[in-house]
Amino acid sequence: MAAKEHSFDISAELNAQEFKNALEQAKKEIAGRFDFKGIKAELDYNEKAKTLTITTSSDTKAEAIYDLLLGKIIKRQLSSNVLKKNKKEDASKGDIRIIYNVVDSISGEDAKLIVKTIKDENLKVQTSIRGDVVRVTGKSIDDLQACIKAVKAKELSLPLSFINLK
Repeated sequence: MAAKEHSFDISAELNAQEFKNALEQAKKEIAGRFDFKGIKAELDYNEKAKTLTITTSSDTKAEAIYDLLLGKIIKRQLSSNVLKKNKKEDASKGDIRIIYNVVDSISGEDAKLIVKTIKDENLKVQTSIRGDVVRVTGKSIDDLQACIKAVKAKELSLPLSFINLK
């Protein structure tokens, strides 16, 4: 009889509801803050395009909004890497607009990087790329936990989640 195989998946799946909750909390706080009174300070999330746009009067205000939102995201147990800066552009009336991509999947290139990181650790595990998920299998749960630790230590700047450990 063969030894039981254990496995887990590495994904960048975003808990959309928690993300929206963080966004709403940030919007409420911005509306009530004295330093944002009388100026444009908008957060706009486009779920279909997977973008978040901050529109405000200056770079420092945009940074303050981003930091506030990031705090709310982290409090809701989401990765701080969920937002990737895409571009900054001028908006109307001297305002600026910063557009962030909302990362909720692993690209093929990132999946290969994760697999390479795991292989470099020489652990007794096998990896396979399944779409935007990396499946890791092994005979020992300890090896799988060492694998999770190694991937986390690499700080790949991806919003990774380790799911379905069995």
